[in-house]
Amino acid sequence: MAALVFTASLVTVPAASAGTPRCDSQRIQAAVKELGDVGATGISVTVRSPRCGLWSGGTGLADLATGRDVVGDEHSRIASNTKTWTATVVLQLVGEGRIGLDDTVDQYLPGLIRTEHYDGRTITVRQLLQHTSGLPDYLDAPFWSDLDAHRWDHIDPLRTVEQTLTLPPPDRTPSGFAYSNTNYNLAGLIVAEVTGHDIGTEIEQRIIKPLGLCDTYWPGDRTTLPEPALRGYAEQDGKLVDKTEWNVSAADASGALVTTGADATAFWTALWSGRLLAPAQLAEMKRTIAEEDGGRYGLGVERYERTPGFVTWGHSGYMETGHKFQNAVTEDGRRAVTLLIGSDQYDSEKMEAIIDDLIRSLR
Repeated sequence: MAALVFTASLVTVPAASAGTPRCDSQRIQAAVKELGDVGATGISVTVRSPRCGLWSGGTGLADLATGRDVVGDEHSRIASNTKTWTATVVLQLVGEGRIGLDDTVDQYLPGLIRTEHYDGRTITVRQLLQHTSGLPDYLDAPFWSDLDAHRWDHIDPLRTVEQTLTLPPPDRTPSGFAYSNTNYNLAGLIVAEVTGHDIGTEIEQRIIKPLGLCDTYWPGDRTTLPEPALRGYAEQDGKLVDKTEWNVSAADASGALVTTGADATAFWTALWSGRLLAPAQLAEMKRTIAEEDGGRYGLGVERYERTPGFVTWGHSGYMETGHKFQNAVTEDGRRAVTLLIGSDQYDSEKMEAIIDDLIRSLR
């Protein structure tokens, strides 16, 4: 593999008057250099802080075939980070009185879930968003045992729900948590039922356009990424294989979005600073329960406390294309670190430690 290369640029720097602390990007650049040693093919890095504004850079290669460096403006699939965008739309509709968090699935999609193990009359919207519905993940269905076999297929989200209903109940934590992409595809179907528009359209109208996110889009059946693209590499037979082109329609509300580090950062900082949800709905989003491995999960968000007493929020993501996503935002939305990762093989513990150390040091 080509040697990893570090590149960076300062995108926006707040104006500084005499006596105002100036941006010092040395710590950011040091963190990006450290990220170059975690083993990923390439990582696009976006950082927001009060003194430095928006900073973008990268390490490694965006394209192994051409040797193109990551510079920080690449488009990527953000996979399960999409769940936060979906949860935001649902909670906006809750604020409008059009959806109730404690309403049942059957109230919106009558008769859809009615089997020996699963009953839509007892599963609530809140449980979908918090992964406590008890529904398994559609990706556990035999249909998905060979992901590559369906790489180019259009798969309707309703079909993924139907695949789920044939599976046995999943193992759950004592809190009832069991992560399942099915939950969010169902939430997307409820949004469509209530609004008359699919979840992609609602995300565009409610989040992308109001925030001016020009590099974020709902792919539908499009298999390619816009340029410049962060190409995705997944391990196959002991080798990294380019899997960038993929029809991700099945992921739908659980993981289909494509964006850049700057746009993803803009979304998260807007969300956490109260620009997208009213205080009551944002408070509901932040109500967490215990999940696997000691983590905590709210409504479409993960709560991190890697350093005791220092809390950040985000949502990780992984796509079969090899693309991965990792981010962290402080409680007030003023500091954020966003990583778009081009391969599925790297030292994740080391990466998380670097993110935590960096966001704690931002000023």
